[in-house]
Amino acid sequence: MTQRILIVLHQERSSPGRVAQALIRRGCELDIRRPALGDPLPATMAAHDAAIIFGGPMSANDDLPFIKAETEWIGVPLKEGKPYLGICLGGQMLARHLGARVWAHPEARVEAGYYPIRPTADGASLFEDPQYVYQWHREGFDLPAGAVQLAEGAGDFPVQAMRYGDTAYGLQFHPELTTPMMDAWLTLAAERLTQPGAQPAEAHREGRQSHDAALRLWLARFLDHWLPPEHEEARESEDRQPAAEPGA
Repeated sequence: MTQRILIVLHQERSSPGRVAQALIRRGCELDIRRPALGDPLPATMAAHDAAIIFGGPMSANDDLPFIKAETEWIGVPLKEGKPYLGICLGGQMLARHLGARVWAHPEARVEAGYYPIRPTADGASLFEDPQYVYQWHREGFDLPAGAVQLAEGAGDFPVQAMRYGDTAYGLQFHPELTTPMMDAWLTLAAERLTQPGAQPAEAHREGRQSHDAALRLWLARFLDHWLPPEHEEARESEDRQPAAEPGA
């Protein structure tokens, strides 16, 4: 049976990028909604097998109706035991929902570019040591009570990946990034590169050449772990997919 995934985005031109590409290759159906533009969120997960909330330029601390509604809504997949994945803002919303702090660095430092993270003992099966990931954020989050930290950063933002329960995950970094997305961010939000801690644009492009292949493989492994294929033949079909993908 086809798995139906709820995709929550935050701007008209936002893209689920490589995560969407990987899910479609797995045969999933994507239900894309933008609550910031008026799309409703479902009252239950009965019609969906999993949910992903992606990132955006807003803060999980913002006093905006859709931010509050999404943060509260995370309780739906948690209560029903359906897989949930929060990426950057979506991970920070998960932390907020669970009562943890989302914070800006006291010296206004950011992460923008490729940075190494390391697995904790609980995350050793999911992450390489080190794992280079793409970051684009000015806020981090504390580990909520009852959550398990899976990866840690060596720099300004220690909590990089967490799990709550068996199926809810929060990531600080951006595995969905494609090359066109990176080019757009570097152009449209170039002011981020002037902030303390950010890498220059050329380092982003060099980092992609060095680390993107490994990150692509990591995403496939992670999705297998987070959302196992309905049938083993689905996994075998994924294994036969070519390395290149449109728009990457």
